[in-house]
Amino acid sequence: MDDLISREWDAIVIGTGVGGGTAGRRLAEQGLSVLYLEKGPDLGDAALPALGIETRDPDERLANGAWPRLLEAELDGAWCELDGMIGAGVGGTSAYYAATLERPERHDLDDSDGHPHPTGGWPVGYDEMRPWFELAERYFHINGEIDPLAPNGAALLAPVLPLPASDAALMQDLRRAGMHPYRTHMAARFLPGCENCFGRRCARRCKMDGRTAGVLPALETGRAALIDRCTVTRIEADAGRVQALTCQHQGREFTLRARRYVLAAGGLASPALLLNSAAEAWPEGLGNRSGLVGRNLMFHLSEIIAIWAGRGREEATRSISLRDLYFMEGQRFGTVQSMGLSAGFGEILHALHGRFDQSPLRRLRVLRHGLRIPATIAARMLGNAKLFVGVLEDLPYAGNRVLPDAADPDRLRFHYDISDELRGRRAAFRKAMRQAFRPHRAMFMGAAPQLNFAHPCGTLRFGDDPHSSVLDRDCRLHGVENLYVADSSFMPTSNGVNPSLTIAANALRVADAVADGLRPRLAAGGGLG
Repeated sequence: MDDLISREWDAIVIGTGVGGGTAGRRLAEQGLSVLYLEKGPDLGDAALPALGIETRDPDERLANGAWPRLLEAELDGAWCELDGMIGAGVGGTSAYYAATLERPERHDLDDSDGHPHPTGGWPVGYDEMRPWFELAERYFHINGEIDPLAPNGAALLAPVLPLPASDAALMQDLRRAGMHPYRTHMAARFLPGCENCFGRRCARRCKMDGRTAGVLPALETGRAALIDRCTVTRIEADAGRVQALTCQHQGREFTLRARRYVLAAGGLASPALLLNSAAEAWPEGLGNRSGLVGRNLMFHLSEIIAIWAGRGREEATRSISLRDLYFMEGQRFGTVQSMGLSAGFGEILHALHGRFDQSPLRRLRVLRHGLRIPATIAARMLGNAKLFVGVLEDLPYAGNRVLPDAADPDRLRFHYDISDELRGRRAAFRKAMRQAFRPHRAMFMGAAPQLNFAHPCGTLRFGDDPHSSVLDRDCRLHGVENLYVADSSFMPTSNGVNPSLTIAANALRVADAVADGLRPRLAAGGGLG
């Protein structure tokens, strides 16, 4: 430990999720010395259930790889606590994710007459991002079928598992209805005996996540190291450069130094750390001269629908995706995917818990246990319906923002109002989803909007103008020459797909920018690492 603390690293990466894990691997493979810092524990190959654990005890939550505190949110003017499925352990949230990694559409990044972009387009367009998407697809072993509506899209391995008969029949029904389903793009090697641990930790390194596709390969190079259970409490910086990180590890406080720093703590924790690192040169928070650090918070809306396919009782799989509804009549919707779940007791109970936590009764926690009764009744009524989720794009609004607490950095707080614009798109999206699954019986699993709190993004948006963005096009903090960001915070828009592949691709791009900045020293004989 003393050796790790005393040396100056080429790069320190804060966070080991998809962004941090991937960036650190790329840096180590290019010959740099890399130190990963992770707030939570290194759980190894332990098989643990999903992140939605009942306990509120911070130590117990952290021991299971969950963020130690429940999220605190002001949603449409009402405060509540939420279990936002935010990870804190090696691999971050991705250690528990469902591993559906899909490319965004071209119009998610580019502005055009036929597909106008709500922000005028990303500073780095689709064609510039393409090689990084391809590299990320190789890193994460993405397999599946080419989307028939985008034949020049993802570079994929062939699907590893055969399609269950019931899913094959449903895909045929969708094609007869004029839809274009395809096999979902999965970040998994599907080793023999695969247990389909999507939504929970994988004990066999079969599912590819921030740990298995990032941290572990980086450590294998011999040029990377890891400190887990390490909290970065402050980033110490002068007017133009980070000087050190102040950290805590098992009651010990120390500082760490590097030539470059890569912040990848997540869409909520990364801006909170910057805001809590205010100093004389940065009175409003590190990198916050624009006033935009922590603002433009976005999630996705999840529209879960149960479908009675009537084709046997095979186990539900994450096999089917379709993009027919992605962009319709000028409206930005998103993908629709099978969840690999049947509408059983656990799924229904989780949905009821989410509604309860946002209701006026949320302070009466004892009532929460009574939800098991309606969940049991509903499960019997629903039978073995297959669950699909529609991923509805969220758009940036400056009023939706992170609310840091300098006195308690483990508290992740935010304010979020659902805009009238989003409500209107949601109604249109639900109508389109119902139409897409006809003539099958279908029922939405909720009436109120359901934000996906595991997908925070946009809070440190990148752009060319330092007055309207926090990061430059290389995701370097405006005004700070040696601090980069490699998580979902950089995204100007949330897009209509799970953000994981976009995060990984951009993290690779950022890592190469970091390495390029250090190459003059290498050429001069200073060496890297």
